[in-house]
Amino acid sequence: MTEAEFLAALRTLPLHEGARDLRDDCALIEIGSETLVINHDTMAEDVHFRPEADLADVAWKLVAVNLSDLASKGAEPVGIILGHSLGGNDLQFVKGLREVMLAYNVKLMGGDTIAATGASTYAITAIGRATHKPVPSRMGARAGESVFVTGTIGRAMLGFEGQSGHLAAFDRPFPRLAEGRALAPHVGAMMDVSDGLLLDVYRLARASEATIALDSEKVPVADPSRRAELLRWGDDYELLFTLPPNREPPVAATRIGTVEARGPAPLVLDGRPMTEQQGLGYQHG
Repeated sequence: MTEAEFLAALRTLPLHEGARDLRDDCALIEIGSETLVINHDTMAEDVHFRPEADLADVAWKLVAVNLSDLASKGAEPVGIILGHSLGGNDLQFVKGLREVMLAYNVKLMGGDTIAATGASTYAITAIGRATHKPVPSRMGARAGESVFVTGTIGRAMLGFEGQSGHLAAFDRPFPRLAEGRALAPHVGAMMDVSDGLLLDVYRLARASEATIALDSEKVPVADPSRRAELLRWGDDYELLFTLPPNREPPVAATRIGTVEARGPAPLVLDGRPMTEQQGLGYQHG
């Protein structure tokens, strides 16, 4: 099964109301006046990192990608729960955990360890506290809104290739937690960019039952000569969001498109309707 097919099968199961029909980055749980924001991500050897990767970097990235999802909800991190495969350089992994947890003031709440016989896998469940209600989602974009992205797209791909100046973007991404909290009261929709900008724009538009017209030349990319590749590669962990017309974002960001009424496809790239089958980004399966 593909990732999309498996998610469709999961939607036939009884779903918690906070699951948002499995169409968003995080689940929500209301407890009194607080809303907890919960996310889970897994990283596997040979898929998300090379076998020779420094496990301190792997640990950092594992925490950071979870925190990036919390950032897309404007959440403040509370703690993490770890799933760990023993057998690699476990102390180096702990070193990386300590570094990223201290950097973002996040605490370990528990977890589980296993002895792996094949490729190593690592997983984290991140728990955050919503700082604004309603909590942003992928589903709030409305026609007439402007589409923005933070940062520069494509630095992770160049870092993966070993280009100096971009290594940290792939090995140790920077979750936009402060930006997410600043944006939460203002956005129509918001998500992080993890699987490629084009695919994530497509997903945001589809979840909002709208169309996003994207101007690829307006997207800030790390190497303009490779723009088409960089828009699809992923691992950027920037924030993608929409704002009402004529509203300027409270953080540094670039306007890259416009939300339109539902049209021929969720994504219209430089005037051309796009489908998922056209290689918009990375998908499992």
